[in-house]
Amino acid sequence: MVNRSYIGLGSNIEDRFSYINKAIQLLNNSGDCFVEKISSIYESKPYGYKEQNYFLNCAVEISTSLNLLELLKLTKQTEQMIGRKTREKWGPREVDIDILFFNDIVYTDDKLTIPHNDVLNRDFVLVPLCEIAPDFVHPVVKKKICQLSKEKLESNIIRKLEFNFN
Repeated sequence: MVNRSYIGLGSNIEDRFSYINKAIQLLNNSGDCFVEKISSIYESKPYGYKEQNYFLNCAVEISTSLNLLELLKLTKQTEQMIGRKTREKWGPREVDIDILFFNDIVYTDDKLTIPHNDVLNRDFVLVPLCEIAPDFVHPVVKKKICQLSKEKLESNIIRKLEFNFN
């Protein structure tokens, strides 16, 4: 069975473009995932803990043979391979890879909540998602991603950047 997942990526340490690009390459080359679409890169103000560098964020659509928990394991391994260090919640990070949606399931356990529990509050997630999945319907609120991205949100996005992934 082929599953579809939307993943958010972010980085605010050192060469932010490089970390995001490496994460996309590792996911795509894992043998279990194929990156179908990549959004533009957005520079954004930090969310949560505000006293840190600006982030670069994007979203990707993947198809995968992995189940949800296997994909979570792969994303955490990918973060470690890139060199992510454990810091305070919402603090600086080399790369952050979040599973935002997995098919249209709703799932919660002690490690993971799908849809991602804060996706509705983050313009730096919804705007890139709208680029690559304008007709995807949030399985809980039953609205299209692009409709959600136009609702009143705290504005964290500073600007859209040009970057070609390789």
